[in-house]
Amino acid sequence: MHPGSWLGRRATKMAGIGSSTYWEDLRKQARQLENELDLKLVSFSKLCTSYSGSRDGRRGDTSDTTPLLNNSTQDRMFDTMSVEIEQLLAKLTAVNDKMAEYTNAPGMASLNAALMHTLQRHRDILQDYTHEFHKTKGNFLAIREREDLLGSVRKDIETFKSGSGVNNRRTELFLKEHEHLRNSDRLMDDTISIAMVTKENMTSQRGVLKNIQSRVNTLANRFPTINNLIQRVNLRKRRDSLILGTVIGICTILLLLYAFH
Repeated sequence: MHPGSWLGRRATKMAGIGSSTYWEDLRKQARQLENELDLKLVSFSKLCTSYSGSRDGRRGDTSDTTPLLNNSTQDRMFDTMSVEIEQLLAKLTAVNDKMAEYTNAPGMASLNAALMHTLQRHRDILQDYTHEFHKTKGNFLAIREREDLLGSVRKDIETFKSGSGVNNRRTELFLKEHEHLRNSDRLMDDTISIAMVTKENMTSQRGVLKNIQSRVNTLANRFPTINNLIQRVNLRKRRDSLILGTVIGICTILLLLYAFH
């Protein structure tokens, strides 16, 4: 056997052993980081649950000192754990990147399928932990924002209730005056509505009378005999009225003369 070929195979074998050790070290680091992340995420989820429960349990409590201390402590714990989990996720991401570089190195073609399967499993675990962290963090921030808003509203209500009697009395007067103005506006609207309806009725009656007058004029123009007859009747009525008025006037004068004699 040629000494050069034996030394080459020996070097390749030693390089393979070294590469295998490097891969196992990376897997060991990945598993260790995954275990730490699992414990951290469980504690992080419990912190968020206890935060929501404690806020719900203290809604009826009017004391300001204890809730503020508890909330500030939980907020600090939340910020600290968030930073720690983000650091662990960054480290696990870096380890996965090194494992991906190792699988793409020369001489790993024969083991590439098994290595890629292992790498994909670690990537899935990283993705699940990242998704769980962001989901829990988003829920916690939403709960804190909602509770802060409700606390602000309750504080405003308490401030309003604890106002002086003069302010309350002034508010009542303003409300009554506002109600009177609304009633006045309502009466004015009703009056305007009635006036509009009356105007529409009068306009409609005026139109009816115009139509009647137009028809009468049309009939008179069509039938001159009827028109002449109507004129004669009107003249006779006027003559009779004059005669009757003259008779009444003469009788009145005679009665007056007779009375004064």
